[in-house]
Amino acid sequence: MDLVGLLISLVSGAVGGNIAGAAMTDKSLGTLGNSIAGIVGGGLGGAILRAIGVYAQSGGNLDVGTIVGNIAGGGVGGAVLLIIVSLIKSAMSRT
Repeated sequence: MDLVGLLISLVSGAVGGNIAGAAMTDKSLGTLGNSIAGIVGGGLGGAILRAIGVYAQSGGNLDVGTIVGNIAGGGVGGAVLLIIVSLIKSAMSRT
């Protein structure tokens, strides 16, 4: 993964985590928590998509398809990780 693609995934992950936290207020971890979960999830989402070959057709260049894929993968990865972390947090607080 190149540096620019990683940065795009991380930033879009932070945005995705904050959007997910705003949309689901019961799952929100606060702005900082949403951002951290989103950044980690965005990095993981981009890495997983690259590992399974979703970006293989682009050849690693910064064309529109790669940028959109990085944004989508990062945003979705950030939102998913935010939901997972908030579910773990709520399960731990019940016990």
